[in-house]
Amino acid sequence: MTQRDDESEDAALRRRRARAIASVIGAAAAFAVASALVKWVADAVPTVQIVFFRSFVALIALAPMIRRAGGVAVLATRRPGWHVLRTLAGFGGMFSSFYGYATLPLAEVTALGFTMPLFLTALSIPLLGERVGIRRWAAVVVGFLGVLLILRPGAGAIALAPALVVVAGAVCWAVAMIAIRRMGELGESNVVIVAWFSIGGAVLAGAMTLFAWVTPTLPQLLALVGVGLVSTLAQMLMTEAYRRGETTLVAPFEYTGILWTSLIGLAVWDERPAPTMLAGVAVLVASGLYILHREVVRRRAA
Repeated sequence: MTQRDDESEDAALRRRRARAIASVIGAAAAFAVASALVKWVADAVPTVQIVFFRSFVALIALAPMIRRAGGVAVLATRRPGWHVLRTLAGFGGMFSSFYGYATLPLAEVTALGFTMPLFLTALSIPLLGERVGIRRWAAVVVGFLGVLLILRPGAGAIALAPALVVVAGAVCWAVAMIAIRRMGELGESNVVIVAWFSIGGAVLAGAMTLFAWVTPTLPQLLALVGVGLVSTLAQMLMTEAYRRGETTLVAPFEYTGILWTSLIGLAVWDERPAPTMLAGVAVLVASGLYILHREVVRRRAA
């Protein structure tokens, strides 16, 4: 291999990594926009109805991908139990997040969502049989200290009940991520995993919406459709990011979501993050990044 070939490969690698970073930042921004749409429409539309539109619109958007992958036949699966677990957990996580956006500042919901890696670490022991060392446990403890800073117990505390709902949603998302990881190890494709989640979410939310339906106005309907479309775009960008770049490169940029939600919250709702909240986010992000680092070290040593 010549020096020119090496330089060409290095340039291609840099372009691939740059696209991966751009994709994950775009995904974080798209999720922030979807969150803002949820917050805007939640004053008039029940949370479960928003979940229904998000799932149903996402399923429609996925239809061309399903067709290219082989049509309805591609949805056949030998992992129904894992799909049920992923759907129920993902539904719980989505409902909790949307409820949080309706009741709390955008940035604080996003920050509390960063607890997911902490729960993922803890739940990987009983659900995946993984061993967690003292360093990762220490990072988990430090991360929860960051959560306390975000919650600000005492004077100036945020609404505790909605905050706990959001944290419970992070537990649900952690379970969903474990199910996704396990199905990936068993050979299930991303299209099948996402499609069954969208189907399950639409069915569950649709059944519940029958008892809480509110006919949306045209602007509200457009916002609901926008939630589904923008969320699907965010998922596609995130998938592209992890396809092009290694986890250690891509994952840290997911935390740019706190920047986007802070800017939108400030511009639209005049939401100003408290200094203690920002300190808590810094602690939580540092904890999450250290857990990621230890995970990479563990896999390389395996």
